[in-house]
Parts: sequence; C-alpha cells; structure tokens
Amino acid sequence: MPNDAAYNVAADELRQFIEQYEHLEAEKKDITEQQKEVMAEAKGRGYDTKVIKKIIAIRKRDKDDIAEEEAILDLYKSALGMV
Repeated sequence: MPNDAAYNVAADELRQFIEQYEHLEAEKKDITEQQKEVMAEAKGRGYDTKVIKKIIAIRKRDKDDIAEEEAILDLYKSALGMV
C-alpha cells in the first residue's frame, strides 16, 4: 500500500495538472469565441471570411514554401492549358 503522505502529494500534483489543463481549455474556448466574433464583424462589413482565413493560413507559412507551391501550381496549370 502506498505511503499516504506520498499519495496525497501525488494526488495534489495531479489535481494541479488537471485544473491547469482545464483552465487552458476554458481560455481556448474564450479565444475561439472571440475569433468567431471578429470574423462575424468582418463578414458584416462585407469581407469574404473564407478568403481572410486563407490569407491567415498563408501568413503562417514560410515564404519559400509558398513560392515553391505557387511555381508548381503555375506549371500544372500551364500543362493543362489553364494559363
């Protein structure tokens, strides 16, 4: 049987980890709601939120990766006569 003092310390530490994680989950939910509000406001002002989200995704990426992808896309489009 484990030592009660050690068990209580481990239980307290475990509880702290769980509560910290739950707190972060609540913050994440709040942030997600704020992001939805921002997009709703942008949409209300006439912006295309689908395009805004694509721009955000592009801004997260490395410039070299984007250039390479665009070059391949242009090559494929040219091969298919889409240019």
